[in-house]
Amino acid sequence: MMIFEQIPTVPSSEELINKAFKRSARAMSGKTIDGRDSRLRANESMVLTAANIFTDNLANIVRRFPSFEHLPKFYYELTDILVGVEKLKMSLASVGWASRKIHEVARSYVGKIRDSDIPEPLRKEAFGRFASIINSINKDLLFLNEARNVLRKLPDVQDEPTIVIAGYPNVGKSSFVSNITGATPEIAPYPFTTKGVAIGHFTRDGVRYQVMDTPGLLDRPMAERNHIERQAITAIHYLDAVVMFILDPSESCGYEIEDQKRLLAEIRENFNLPLLVVANKADRPEFMKMDEVEMNMSTITGEGIEQIMDMLVEMIEEKRLRSLDEQSSENPDDKYTL
Repeated sequence: MMIFEQIPTVPSSEELINKAFKRSARAMSGKTIDGRDSRLRANESMVLTAANIFTDNLANIVRRFPSFEHLPKFYYELTDILVGVEKLKMSLASVGWASRKIHEVARSYVGKIRDSDIPEPLRKEAFGRFASIINSINKDLLFLNEARNVLRKLPDVQDEPTIVIAGYPNVGKSSFVSNITGATPEIAPYPFTTKGVAIGHFTRDGVRYQVMDTPGLLDRPMAERNHIERQAITAIHYLDAVVMFILDPSESCGYEIEDQKRLLAEIRENFNLPLLVVANKADRPEFMKMDEVEMNMSTITGEGIEQIMDMLVEMIEEKRLRSLDEQSSENPDDKYTL
């Protein structure tokens, strides 16, 4: 399940107030109120019912947003780009405060009602306090709902070994993904592109790998990208990933090889990730070998694809081992910890 799908719609202050007060009135409908004790119980019950609706709904909003301390770094970065993590934290803190404050106010007024001969004014006063608290966080509620609607559109990128495909359009990226995953890649929405992100999976030796093509991000020069798109690219750094850059030496993709080389240089410069350079369309007569290329393939005939998959899996494993070595060198005492 995508990490933000569990966030429910966040109601506005007006919606919450209407819901709580209607439920409170409905809880007392049909009940006989004859005498002081029944009036006290009725007004106490109305205050508690309304307070419970408020506190439960507000606490649920906070609970259903993911913990940002435990959010995968990839999603943390995208969340920060799109809506702002600190702004989210502040709004969630305000909602949490309102939940606790309403609980506190309800307890106070229940005590007052129990000691009163005329409870109705106190109940109305309590309702006024509730409404004031809820209205004070309306901007936070509206912002959280907007954020929820944006974050639900993020792609379902798993926290697993990943191969990120880069290169100009029409060089054979989607064909490669289809070849190695055995299926048409799933197109997931991605807020920084018009085409979404294509995601496929394959399994080797019991390990599942994720293959990701990001049309609109890694298929054109940096100068053509805006600031937010550049930030979105940096988020990919936080995946457990290697990059495969596909060149088309035949130039049948519509882009000259020199332009493709320049994009390769930019990807190499901007990505601190292991990179494998592959030339596609080896089946074409105009295909030519290039010094920059480490492996050749044809997504039409299947030539070279199995060897390339072996190399990519090996690169991921080497990256993982290197990361473990770096962690152990940063924490030399860890190996002595029981």
